[in-house]
Amino acid sequence: MTLLKVSPINMRNLTILFLLSTGTLFGQTSFKKYFQDQTMRIDFLHSGNATSENAKLEKVFCYGTWAGNKVNLVDTLNLGKSFYKILDAKSGQVIFSKGYDSYFKDYQSTDAAISGKTKSFYESALLPCPKNNIIFILEKRDSLNHFLEVFRKEINPAEAIPYDLNDASIKVFSILNNGLSENKVDVVFIADGYAKEEETKFKNDLERVSKTFFAMEPLKSLRDKFNIRGVFKPSQESGISEPAAGLMRNTSVNSAFDALGSERYVLTEDIKSLRDIAAYVPYDAIFIMANSNRYGGGGLYNFYCTFTSDNINSDYLMSHEFGHSFFGLADEYYTSSVAYSNFYPKGYEPLESNITANTDSSTLKWKHLLASGIEIPTPWEKDSYDEFEIAWQKERTQLNEEITRLKKEKATSTSIQLKKSDYDRKQASHIFLAQEMLNQSKYSGKVGLYEGAGYATSGLYRSSVNCIMFTQANYFCPVCRNAMEKMIQWHTGE
Repeated sequence: MTLLKVSPINMRNLTILFLLSTGTLFGQTSFKKYFQDQTMRIDFLHSGNATSENAKLEKVFCYGTWAGNKVNLVDTLNLGKSFYKILDAKSGQVIFSKGYDSYFKDYQSTDAAISGKTKSFYESALLPCPKNNIIFILEKRDSLNHFLEVFRKEINPAEAIPYDLNDASIKVFSILNNGLSENKVDVVFIADGYAKEEETKFKNDLERVSKTFFAMEPLKSLRDKFNIRGVFKPSQESGISEPAAGLMRNTSVNSAFDALGSERYVLTEDIKSLRDIAAYVPYDAIFIMANSNRYGGGGLYNFYCTFTSDNINSDYLMSHEFGHSFFGLADEYYTSSVAYSNFYPKGYEPLESNITANTDSSTLKWKHLLASGIEIPTPWEKDSYDEFEIAWQKERTQLNEEITRLKKEKATSTSIQLKKSDYDRKQASHIFLAQEMLNQSKYSGKVGLYEGAGYATSGLYRSSVNCIMFTQANYFCPVCRNAMEKMIQWHTGE
C-alpha cells in the first residue's frame, strides 16, 4: 500500500481548495447570521524586528456600513505576509479572514531590523461588525510560508467605540458610481499635502487620474466593476515631507519620501489618520495621492498605495503601485536599489502570481499561458539590458543626490528646478530607450520564463520580457492581467 505524503505547504493548498469550494456557500448563509451591516475597525500596534514580532490592541471602532463583498468572507487568495482571522467566540468557526502586507513587514527585511532594532507600527484590521463576541487572531508567515500565531484577543462588539463622521473640513467627491459597494470594487483617493486653497487642484487631479486609471487592460474592459471616490481633508502645508532634504511638512496623513532609506519610496506610518479620513466613504482599496512633482510611490497589499500627483511618471506610478496594493503583484525589476535585504530568500517560492523560483514547466504558476514551444527558462537579451540599466541607475542616484543636496542647502528654486528638469529629461530618454530595447526582443509579447525578477538578478523569474511591473511599460503582461481579473472577481463576488 502506497501512502501519499502531504507536506505542510501542500496541506495548506488542499485547505485552500476546500475553502474555495465551500466559501461561497458559507458566505451566503453566514453574513446575516454573524454580522451586522457596519464596519468594525480593530486598531493595534505591530512591533518587532527581523526575528521577533508581537502586537498590542489599541482601540476598536464600529461605524458606517460594510463596503466589502458579503459572500467571500474567508480569504482563500493565499497572499500577504500577515493574516488576520476572526473566530466566532462561541463556536470557534472562522467567520472572516484577510491576508495583507504592511510597513512593519517591509521593515523586518531591512538592515536595521536584522541588526535587532525593534520598532512599532500602527495598523488596522477591517471586517463586518460582528453581532456577538469574536476572537481576533493575527498570524505571520515563516520562511516556509507556514502561518504562526502572533496575537489573540477576545473582543465584545458591544464595547466598540462609535465613530462619529463629523469633521466639517472633510469633503467627498464621487467620480464614478456603478452600483452597490458589496458588488463593486470601491477605490478611494485620499488627498495628502493639499492645502486648503488647493481643493480645486485636488478635484482636478482626481478627475484626471480617474480617467488614467482605466487606460490599460484589464481595467479598461472592467470599468463597470468599480466605484471611484476622493476624500479631501486640507493639509496644514502644501507638499509632503522629504526627510533626507530636511523638509518636513504637516499634512493630513503624513506621507513622506525616503521610507526605509529609499529616496523614491513614499509611505506613511500615520495609519490612524489615514483610516479616520477614509472612513467617510466605503472602500476596498486606498490610494494616497501625494501633492508633489517628485518621482515617488509605494504599494502594500491590502493596506494602501501612494503616488505623487504631478510627476511626468505619475500615471505609471499609480498603475504600478495599485498592482501591488490591490492585486498582490510583485515587483519584477531587479537593477534598482531597494531598502530590503534578501526579500525573497533562496529556496522560497514567492506567493505573488507574477514571479517564481520554479523552473519546471509542468508545475509553473502560469503554465496555462506559456507560448507554444517556448524554451524554459527563456533566453533573452539580459546582459545588454543589465549593462544599460545599471549605468542609468548610477546616474539616476547621482542626480537625485544632487537635487537633495540643493534642497538641504536651501538653494534657489531656479537652480533646483533646473536640476529637476535635467533629471526628468534624462529619465524620459532612458524610459524610451528601454522600451525600444525590450520591444525588439526576440520573445517580446510571448509568455515564458525570463530570469531576473523580485529584486534578484538570478534565481527568480518573470513571465514576460516586459510589463509595467518590470519597467515603465504602458501595459500589464498576460500573467498579471489574469491575476487582476481573478482578484476583481473575488471582490465583486462573481
